[in-house]
Amino acid sequence: MSTQQLPRPRVVITSVVNALALTFLLGLESVQAEDTALAALAETPSATQIHHDHQEGDGAHHHHHEVAPGYQRSLATYAVPAVTLVNQDSERRLLPDLVNSDRPVMLNFIFTSCTAICPAMTAIFAKVQSELGSDSERVRMVSISIDPEHDTPAVLAEYAGRFGAGPQWEFLTGSLDDSIAVQRAFDADRGDKMNHAPLTLFRANPDAEWVRYEGFATAAQLVEEYRSALAD
Repeated sequence: MSTQQLPRPRVVITSVVNALALTFLLGLESVQAEDTALAALAETPSATQIHHDHQEGDGAHHHHHEVAPGYQRSLATYAVPAVTLVNQDSERRLLPDLVNSDRPVMLNFIFTSCTAICPAMTAIFAKVQSELGSDSERVRMVSISIDPEHDTPAVLAEYAGRFGAGPQWEFLTGSLDDSIAVQRAFDADRGDKMNHAPLTLFRANPDAEWVRYEGFATAAQLVEEYRSALAD
């Protein structure tokens, strides 16, 4: 299916996105509250145009499927770079070892000083964690900073605590070069953090393709993705 490529927005409607983050932070954990915020976002022109011209690096291949206005779901394969990053507990993590385990992986890119997209995506991961309950221990959740010079392990630890991240959820930082290498490997590099767009990746196991959500995939969608993968 061909998809229309639209200009990259520099600004997302902050009030709507922050409302989604506050849904979790204020303890308003109902699916209805999350869906309401996301529905409002999807109806906003600046938000529904979050599509990108793919500059695919080596090893990247995409098959696109439209999910809903403002969302794009695709299947992709990526060559994960052999970089060593550091998590919020100052533990070193070789990225291929982290994501190539037998556990399903959910991955996104964030930076802690972001006031729009990143709190929303992090709140969605927190909602996934909550909805999975004890099953969350079977999923590896990874949030990689695109602003590693600011996002030290201590900063990431505070951010993770703010969203109630469990032990299965790692926030990663490292050198700027390594962060860029990872972004490019997953076709997430937009040249500047202010061009950051919402992106969530899911893979059921190392032999599966990555499921790529461009736009705000809801917690319910990600939980369904996980449960469908287990059923296969």
